[in-house]
Amino acid sequence: MQAKQFLYISLLLLFASCSTLRNRPAAQRSAIRFLDEYVIPNKTTFQDTKVGGLSGIDYDQQQGVYYVISDDRSNINPARFYTFSFDVTQSKIANFKILGVDSLRMKNGDLYPNAGIKAMNVPDPESIRYNPDERSIVWSSEGERIVDPAGNSILYNPSVTIADKSGKEIETLPVPKQFIMSEKETGPRRNGVFEGLSFADNFKTLFVSTEEPLYNDGPRATPTNGGWCRIVQYDYAQRKPIAQYAYPLDKVAKKPKPRSAFSVNGISEILAISPTKLIVIERSFSMGYLNNTIKLYLAELSDAANSQDIDYLKEQGKNPIKKKLLLNLNVIGKRIDNIEGITLGPALPNGRRSLILVSDNNFLGLQKTQLLLFEIDLDQLMQ
Repeated sequence: MQAKQFLYISLLLLFASCSTLRNRPAAQRSAIRFLDEYVIPNKTTFQDTKVGGLSGIDYDQQQGVYYVISDDRSNINPARFYTFSFDVTQSKIANFKILGVDSLRMKNGDLYPNAGIKAMNVPDPESIRYNPDERSIVWSSEGERIVDPAGNSILYNPSVTIADKSGKEIETLPVPKQFIMSEKETGPRRNGVFEGLSFADNFKTLFVSTEEPLYNDGPRATPTNGGWCRIVQYDYAQRKPIAQYAYPLDKVAKKPKPRSAFSVNGISEILAISPTKLIVIERSFSMGYLNNTIKLYLAELSDAANSQDIDYLKEQGKNPIKKKLLLNLNVIGKRIDNIEGITLGPALPNGRRSLILVSDNNFLGLQKTQLLLFEIDLDQLMQ
């Protein structure tokens, strides 16, 4: 009797559960779906340059090629960017080729120096975007901040440079006051400034993102606390900054081993998909782990306050950017390296756009240069 009652009650609970499940709305399909990985071997060379340190990628739809910048600070070879081609027509990365390499050059046509030649003007390339209207590239550099109490400090500001297709500088964009390097703990941190770029609104707008919080805006992210980053909006036609937005950065994903070891979380790149929507890459790394934690967020700027006149976000970070997690790359079943570049690619066989990510191997043997291919449903993200 007790067994029959138990079975009867169990069946009632099962049917109730099934009914509840039927009445629940179906879970929304992810807007980003992983398709393929292609690894560029670490020993790859092209025209006497070492291919690595790839920290930015952008697709030229007219020519069907990708512009990819290396973050080599002219230490291994002159600062440079590559032109890649590959197919995604079968939802796989195929027929990968390196088509060219061009050196980044100063306005006078000279190559950028390295730190062993000249302390100033050493580039720290991080992001690249192509403007087909002007047939130009735009690339960002993080500048330098090495403070020497003896008076030999090296300070030069982060920059956004417009160059012709051969890499020669045409002009630089003005840098807002908050991003001026200082010997004092104000302004940008070393190696934490202009990490991301993206055009929007038919190349009328350029967004520039900082990797980490400015000193004024509060501490760096830790395993227990996040922080505030800034995203700068430029009126690109007028070549001037018109807004800054506060972006809420996640805490570091994992506690380092040992606890006192290095860890970081920051914005490694951005990609505008509308005048007010950005895909933001947050990249977290902690010593003691081989994997990076890479999260793709959808950032909505439409209701965010303009913070360009605010010098201290830690005190006045009101009405920040709203963000929603799109994908944690830990779920795709691959060892994820140091992802630093993102671009929309050509259409896939089903008509949706491809999304390509690239990793920076830091020219280290234990790391790898990954090209990751995804399918992205832009219509779903616009809802």
